Amino acid sequence: MRTYSNLAGIVVLTALLTGGSVFAAPPSGQSVNLQANLLQKPEWQVMASVYGGKLILSDSPEMVSEDGIMYQDVVNGDARLFFHHVNATKQNKRIIVLFQNKGTEPAAITVYQKGISGPGLNYLAIGKAVQTEYMKGLDIHVLKAPAQGAVSLVDEVVQPDMLLNGMYDFKTDKPVMVTVLMMPTNASVKTFAAGAKVLPADQYRLRGTFEGRDRLFIPEKVYRPGQDGPVALTLADNQIDRYAWGIDATDGSKVQNYGNYGVVYKLYLPSEPKGKISCYLNPRGGVYAGSMGVKYRHTVLAPVDTPADKLLIGESTEQEAALIGTYDAGQSLWLTFSPPGASNLPVKLLLVPEEDK
Repeated sequence: MRTYSNLAGIVVLTALLTGGSVFAAPPSGQSVNLQANLLQKPEWQVMASVYGGKLILSDSPEMVSEDGIMYQDVVNGDARLFFHHVNATKQNKRIIVLFQNKGTEPAAITVYQKGISGPGLNYLAIGKAVQTEYMKGLDIHVLKAPAQGAVSLVDEVVQPDMLLNGMYDFKTDKPVMVTVLMMPTNASVKTFAAGAKVLPADQYRLRGTFEGRDRLFIPEKVYRPGQDGPVALTLADNQIDRYAWGIDATDGSKVQNYGNYGVVYKLYLPSEPKGKISCYLNPRGGVYAGSMGVKYRHTVLAPVDTPADKLLIGESTEQEAALIGTYDAGQSLWLTFSPPGASNLPVKLLLVPEEDK
C-alpha cells in the first residue's frame, strides 16, 4: 500500500501484568496502552504451513491515473482476490472485476466469502470494513460466465481520489480469466475489456499471483500460563514470517507481496487449563485499523474490530493496543487474521496469563 508506506503491525495475545499486579481486561475491541515491558517478550515457537488455492493480488498501480487493466490472470479452482485501487483521475470512473470465460462451455463461479468497502476517501476505514465483513464468514452466491462470455463480480462508479477495496474467496469449475480494470463510466464493459491495455505497475509492484493463499500457525507446545509467562508470536515482518513470492502474470516477473495482503492466517492457541488469557493486537509500524476472527469453545464468535471504540490505533505510540478478548485457558481458541488495506505491518502475538477472577 502506498497510502502508508511503513508497513508494520503486531497481533498481541496478552494479559496486562506489571509489578506483580494484575489488571482487569477491558471489553473486546477496547483500545489500551500496554506496559512497556510487554513489548519485548520471547517468541512463541510455532510450526507454520502455507496452504489453500491461489491468491490474486491487484494493488499496483494503487493510484490509477488512466483507464486500463490493473491486473489479470487465469484461475481454475479455489482462489482469493484482493484488490485495492484509487481513482487518481479527475473524472468519475468504473472499477470492475470481470470473470471472462474463453472456453466452449459455461463456467460457474461460486463466491463463498467476501468483504468489500468503498468507494470512499477514508482509506483506513475502508480497509477495516473489508476485514470486518470478511471475518463474518460464509456468504455464498453463484455467478455464471457463458461460453466465450463474461460476468462481473464488482462494478462500482468511483469518484476522483476515492478508494475501492475488496477481498473475495471463490471457486471456479472451469478456467476463467480474472480481470481488474478501470474504465469510463459510459463505456461498454465487453468492448472496453476486449481492447484494454495492461497498465504498468507502480514502484511498489504489489500485484501478482501467489500459490498458497492461507497460512496455518500451530505452536510447538501447549502454552502454560503459570510457567511460560508472556510470550510473543510475530506475523508478517519478512524476517520471522516471510512475505510471499509470486509471479506477475502480465509480464512474467517475480514479485513479492510486501505486507502479505490478502493472506489469511489461521492461528491455533492451545493452553493448559489454568486461569485466563487476554489477547491484544498491538501495531508497531504506525496506524492500524482491522478486524479479527475468533473461534472459541468450537463456536465462531462475531468479529472483533481492532480497535472497536475508535477508528485506529498506533498513531502516536507503540504501546497502544486493542483487546481481542479474554478467554479461559484450556479451552479451544482459534484466531483468524489478515492484513487490512492501508494499515501498517508486521504483527506480534503475545500471550500473558491473567488471574482468574
